[in-house]
Amino acid sequence: MTSSSSSTTTSNNTTPGGPSLMETLFQRTVDDLIKGIRLHNPGSAQSSFISKSLDEIRREIKSTDLATKSIAVNKLTYLHSLHNIDISFAAFHAVELTSSPIFNFKKIGYLAASLSFSPSTDVILLLTNQLRKDLTSANVHDVSLALECISAICTVDIARDLTPDVFNLMTSSKNIVKKKAIACLLKVFSQFPDAVRVCFKRLVENLEKNDDQMLAATVGVFCELCSKEPRAYLPLAPEFYRILVECRNNWVLIKVLKIFEKLAKLEPRLAKKVVEPICDVMKRSEAKSLVFECVRTIVSSFYEYEFAVKLAVGKIREFLLESDLNLRYLGLQGLLIVGQHHLWAVLENKEIVIKSLSDVDRNIKVEALRLVMSMVSEDNVVEICRVLIGYALKSDPEFCNEILRSMLLTCSRNVYEIVNDFDWYVSLLGEMARIPHCQNGEEIEYQLIDIGMRVKDVRPELVRVGRDLLIDPALLGNPFIHRILSAAAWVSGEYVRFSRNPSEIMEALFQPRTNLLPPSIRVVYIHSAFKVLSFCLGTFLLPNKDANSSFSNLVDMEPGFTYSESEQEFTETEHGANSSSLHKKDMFTRESIANLLTLVITSLTPLADSHDVEIQERVRNLLGLALLAQQEISSHHEQKEKRIDWVGLKTYILIRLVNGALSEEFGPISSSAQERVPVPDGLVLEENLSKLDSICADVQLPISEKFSLVRPTYLPTDGDSLSSRQNEDESETSPAESTSLLAEHRKRHGLFYLPSDNNKNASTSFLPANDPDHIDKDVEDLVKLTEESLVLKRKPNQARPRPVVVKLDEGDRHPTIAVKKIESNDDLISGAVRDVLLGNEPLSQSNQLGKPSGRKKGKAHAKVDQGSELKDNTENSETGNSGKRRSKHRSHGKEKKHSDSGNNVEGREENGKEKSGGRHGRHKAKQSGGGIDVVDQKQVIPDFLL
Repeated sequence: MTSSSSSTTTSNNTTPGGPSLMETLFQRTVDDLIKGIRLHNPGSAQSSFISKSLDEIRREIKSTDLATKSIAVNKLTYLHSLHNIDISFAAFHAVELTSSPIFNFKKIGYLAASLSFSPSTDVILLLTNQLRKDLTSANVHDVSLALECISAICTVDIARDLTPDVFNLMTSSKNIVKKKAIACLLKVFSQFPDAVRVCFKRLVENLEKNDDQMLAATVGVFCELCSKEPRAYLPLAPEFYRILVECRNNWVLIKVLKIFEKLAKLEPRLAKKVVEPICDVMKRSEAKSLVFECVRTIVSSFYEYEFAVKLAVGKIREFLLESDLNLRYLGLQGLLIVGQHHLWAVLENKEIVIKSLSDVDRNIKVEALRLVMSMVSEDNVVEICRVLIGYALKSDPEFCNEILRSMLLTCSRNVYEIVNDFDWYVSLLGEMARIPHCQNGEEIEYQLIDIGMRVKDVRPELVRVGRDLLIDPALLGNPFIHRILSAAAWVSGEYVRFSRNPSEIMEALFQPRTNLLPPSIRVVYIHSAFKVLSFCLGTFLLPNKDANSSFSNLVDMEPGFTYSESEQEFTETEHGANSSSLHKKDMFTRESIANLLTLVITSLTPLADSHDVEIQERVRNLLGLALLAQQEISSHHEQKEKRIDWVGLKTYILIRLVNGALSEEFGPISSSAQERVPVPDGLVLEENLSKLDSICADVQLPISEKFSLVRPTYLPTDGDSLSSRQNEDESETSPAESTSLLAEHRKRHGLFYLPSDNNKNASTSFLPANDPDHIDKDVEDLVKLTEESLVLKRKPNQARPRPVVVKLDEGDRHPTIAVKKIESNDDLISGAVRDVLLGNEPLSQSNQLGKPSGRKKGKAHAKVDQGSELKDNTENSETGNSGKRRSKHRSHGKEKKHSDSGNNVEGREENGKEKSGGRHGRHKAKQSGGGIDVVDQKQVIPDFLL
């Protein structure tokens, strides 16, 4: 506990601004702080305690006593690590502690700096000098603290200034210092790529050490470097091969395997030499981690070797049969990788994969699902989807949506290339929408509309599925499938000619519970109702020839629903004559049309004054058409005994024009289509915008939540109308001279202002969605169901050909955008590594800090030259142009002796290119001063390995 401070202080350890002696004696420790936090419940009580503790720490940290200050900084470090408290105010105090000669204080200061400092910290430059002092200290622990801090907070300036000190520590006699210096190089290289030219050769020399700790640190650095740019490290393949064969340290071997996984993709000849040692390691090792790394390396990089793949698949099966969940997960992961090239391995273990879908661990279930989806093909997509739907119905909501998402993505891949029966797939989409936990409404909405536009043959089934979704009132209460209902309404209106009963669709669109839908969805419902009404009136009013001309695709109607082919049949149908077959025309009599118009007018009249502009516009369009048709049809009700001439009616003319416009079909459009539309000559897109100044003048529209073009958030609840309230607000905020201008603006553009009528909020209560019966089948039954479906078989002869799917040149929805490549630090590091390995680094830089001996330098050059000569001998045996290549190599070697360090810039630029063509490329290679063509990395790998 902390006692109250006295009014006067006489202690030599305190200052007038610092804590008293009593506060120093009874200062809270880190343990006291942790216990206090744990005693308070999470929430306001805990936050209040932390705030009080911070106030105490702010007073304590100003003390001149380093012990008091170190405890305060230690408590701040704890709060920053676990509670994300900003401790930037204590940055200088942390630097102050690092300069203490007492190791405990120095450790607390370096820990706080490592965890809280960032490149934007102001006092980070003050730490550079202290780091240099500690790096040259005789105390091993001080050196270790400095190296660990550099690895955490290294910046460009710190890396540039401390590279010589880190370089010297790589030859330290203390293994712990040497190991940490090697590990620190990774951070130094990433911040200061020029450090590669100083330290890289000494880093390579550590690959020959027999000490496991040095070897582990060195290989770990190379593993991280290879993951970013592996091509530059191909010349070191012999050293890595030696480690793979001779080393017995599991963690070192794991890192080496990761390196060969990257290098094998660049140099295929490595596989022949490396695959057998990897198999030997996999056979003899008892460590599961090393065995799995061998398996992953083989199935990802050496999958062309059948004997190695079979051995890896056997190890994978052992993982799958383990009781440990972690090992089973790794087995599924390995099976997923090998399945990309060898599907037979997945089929051999399909029973285990199917059973894993019911595992208690979610990660295992997800991996099993990915494996099942990897087996999907044209032949078994129906059976696999049926099995997965069963699992989705009895799974938790999260995994259920994971299953549905995987099915949607797999079936829609490459424009539905694996779907042959689109009627089945559309029915599957409708079934997905009825799953209680479905939350993939956006993707299902897209696919329903996309399939309708691309595949003409599926439109009758699409309308049937849309009708089933629209007619179910329970689905309106599920907000997750509102997007699906929007797509169902759109396809029902766009392809209404395929409907067996259009009046039923109209009733579904106007059922009372549609008030539960958001405005954006109701807009689609109303617009689809407009299409349905236009179709019904067109079928009733227009002669057969006009109907056929307006609806050009009516020939696609399902059998039994065709139009009459003669004017005589049309006349008989209009007079109510019985016909031998049911025609589409027979569905629309004067009475049925009158009932349809009454339904439209009754349902939409309350929405005519909606506060949503989109709803109001479409409602008034539809009401105008319905009222006009009702007036003209009812006026001819007396003439039902004789034939009526509809041609002269306004409704007839209007319906003919509307149906002519709606007969144009929608089709898929490329995402880059707008970019290919040329701008007409003389068109200035911003020219008409200048008129807005004269229209609006000085009127400032209020920024309020009361008005929204898409989704209004304000509804009046009292006698005051919304427009009157808006007028009151504007009268209070606008100047008097703008009132008349605002009134004139309202008069001219009244359509864009909200109406003044009051509309009560509709009831938002709804019933829960349908709860379909869960499928209570055992896992064994589902496995039996999929035994035949998951086996590769020959494609059966289909009874009907696959429907035509409209495809675009660009293909998918998400075109790739070409991004200009920016040279990063990784590119600079790889360029410097090439120069060092090939002996092209500037001598001034290497001698300035490292000062390598002439014997070592000559040995390095001899090693590279020996490798290049062996490479030339290989090319001599493979091609007939060996004489030219040998002469070229010798000429390069001569020029190399006379080259100076000033040409290294051109050499690095040339090395960064993957290809150089013709005489120009050879000329640049000579100017770079390199004895070997750096572009072709294969030439620096000796033949004894390849």
